[in-house]
Amino acid sequence: MTILGETITLAPRPATFFMARQLFTRYGFGNNDRDQRSSFWLSKFFNRNALVCVVLSHCVACSKLDDPSLTPKVVDRTVQKTQQSASPRVAERQALFGDLHIHTELSTDAYIMGVRARPEDVYRFAKGQKISHGAGYSIEISQPLDFVAVTDHAEYLGQARLAGLDLPTTRDPLSELLKDGRAWEITLAWLETSLAIKEHGFSPNGEAVNRVVNRSAWQETIDAAERHNDPGVFTSFIGYEWSGDAGDLTVHMHRNVIYRNNNVSDRPFSKLDSNRPEDLWQFLQEQNRLGNVAMAIPHNGNLSRGNMYAPRNSEGEPIDSAYAEMRSTYEPLTEILQIKGSSETHPLLSSLDEHANFEILKDSLFVGEATFETIKGGYLRDALRVGLELQHAEGFNPFKYGVIGSSDSHNASSPSDEANYTGKLPMLDGSAGLRTDEALFLPEGMNPVTSWGSGGLAGVWAEENTRESIFDALQRKETYATSGPRIKVRFFAGHNFSEQQFEGKDAIVHAYADGVTMGSELKPTSGSKSPGFYLMAWKDPSGANLDRAQIVKGWVDDAGVSQEKVFDVAVADQRIANTVTAKFPDVGNTVDVSKPSYTNTIGGTSILAFWKDPEFQSDQSAFYYVRVLEIPTPRWSTFDAVKLGTVPMEPASIQERAITSSIWYRAY
Repeated sequence: MTILGETITLAPRPATFFMARQLFTRYGFGNNDRDQRSSFWLSKFFNRNALVCVVLSHCVACSKLDDPSLTPKVVDRTVQKTQQSASPRVAERQALFGDLHIHTELSTDAYIMGVRARPEDVYRFAKGQKISHGAGYSIEISQPLDFVAVTDHAEYLGQARLAGLDLPTTRDPLSELLKDGRAWEITLAWLETSLAIKEHGFSPNGEAVNRVVNRSAWQETIDAAERHNDPGVFTSFIGYEWSGDAGDLTVHMHRNVIYRNNNVSDRPFSKLDSNRPEDLWQFLQEQNRLGNVAMAIPHNGNLSRGNMYAPRNSEGEPIDSAYAEMRSTYEPLTEILQIKGSSETHPLLSSLDEHANFEILKDSLFVGEATFETIKGGYLRDALRVGLELQHAEGFNPFKYGVIGSSDSHNASSPSDEANYTGKLPMLDGSAGLRTDEALFLPEGMNPVTSWGSGGLAGVWAEENTRESIFDALQRKETYATSGPRIKVRFFAGHNFSEQQFEGKDAIVHAYADGVTMGSELKPTSGSKSPGFYLMAWKDPSGANLDRAQIVKGWVDDAGVSQEKVFDVAVADQRIANTVTAKFPDVGNTVDVSKPSYTNTIGGTSILAFWKDPEFQSDQSAFYYVRVLEIPTPRWSTFDAVKLGTVPMEPASIQERAITSSIWYRAY
């Protein structure tokens, strides 16, 4: 056989060669007569026969990758051996950290990709116990979480594990393939599992819905949450994911549904019931009337191709006040930081924001080219601005979203620690070799996971660690998103705030009594002076120092057009702002990519700042939110590169962050 000008002899195992031939024939490689409908996303990256050449040309020469991430060292985490005790109720509220977006083998895509963990494992992991990763090694969290929700896809819930699937992840243990397989074998397995999802979506092998199986899986989810809920110590929410789209599986309009307590629906409402978010909200309204109180939390607006926050309904018509009210009532929050990237803002939307380019997904197999047209309507800051414009023009605002972060892990874990990142889906990114493309033969730009982040966490300010208290905090939007670190941030505004008011021990009491907190609206008052804003931020006790705190402002001008600006408010050390630009100089970078490591010799441990908007106009409605940045630290991909002995991908370091819900100033 002649490939790339050389004559070579191919001798793969017969079963593998047969599987490869089936795969290429099934999906149109080398078949010029295939139906046009089977010309899916791969055609963007290579000609029909190119992948065969790329893979098979390496069949003889390729060697097995030595990947230490598949046999991680056992770490003695004493914090996990300490019995967690109940935290007392705090009238002024306490910061709690959790993950409201975790999948198990009950989700079809997770099962196909090698996950065999169940809802029980999610809670064990979150409490600090070891569980088994889908790639065959043990994983554990560095510090237990305060709350967690299992949110498996409602569509075909639980059916994949009973469907008798014939895939690389069901034929043999995935751990054996990743440890012993050669790159071309792993690549074929990667392709076969990925394409199985593309062909059938969430239906395993194209099966019809089985309500009996779905209800059984839903009951398993409920039972696991009930067993692990421990008021005052650990909160387990009951939930699921509604996986709607805009007529294309790759256009994400997904929402996680979270219940306030154990009064829940008989079964999840899925995309198969309706693909319209309006019908999901109607379902939640009916459930709330029955006492089954729940909310929906959208995520991955960055993968919605501009549809998530578009000012139109599912039929493409302009939205009205009734739509805005339903959306605001049953969808108070949106998830903006997770493994599949950041949805805060995009450099094309916020060109003057030097920190906008954070964990932005690159073009890949699952993500089309980013243009202004495809990203507008897919990022939160733009949505907040559009909401102000609608308020100005129509008198309603459907996009007054609070924010959280979470992981979207499909492996029963919350892997947001950069140094301990273990991926989202085992067959796609369950090892350092897969995550960095070193274990695969794929055309450049095809693998989406190389630009994925390590996940995020939800921060809430609640009186106590219970379902009801945390849910109420989520409902009032006293929340913030972090990219993984447990940074604490508080943010208040008030017309009568003064700097001296916050120098005493009763600062928080005064802030709640005389002003509003994140997620709230500040009413107008007589006079033209800016309200006072008070922000407080503290570093993760076991993490990196803080760099700076910024306030992001959006406002609508007299013509009804929204604007935005980022203000550097304070830094955590003694740097002085530029007198012309009002910007602080860079904090520096201590990252050593060869180890990898960093030092806390720059930055600082906390930021306390009182600020007034120097450009405030009392007749202009606005929103304000806080963004706190850490000093640079190594990215997960740099840790992986050191394990593999390869050159780290760019960026080698990142500035982790926390982003709060907004405070809205209503001018009229």
